[in-house]
Amino acid sequence: MTKLVYFAWVRERIGKQDEELEVPATVATVADLLVWLKSLGEGYQSALRHPEVIRVAINHEHVDHSTRIAGAGEIALFPPMTGG
Repeated sequence: MTKLVYFAWVRERIGKQDEELEVPATVATVADLLVWLKSLGEGYQSALRHPEVIRVAINHEHVDHSTRIAGAGEIALFPPMTGG
């Protein structure tokens, strides 16, 4: 099981703060994960409509979309950061 944590409007569109999912073995990278998550329903599709803007952290470390997710205890999804 992998814990997924959602922040800001990603959380709002998916409708939950976090969840534990059994990610299929065919899902190898962050990019694969984002595609797979979109298949889970409308909220996921809405949140991940533009996956290229989603920022991701694995075990509290920011990674790019080509990063492999094997062994990840926690994967967090963030919308783009805005300054202020």
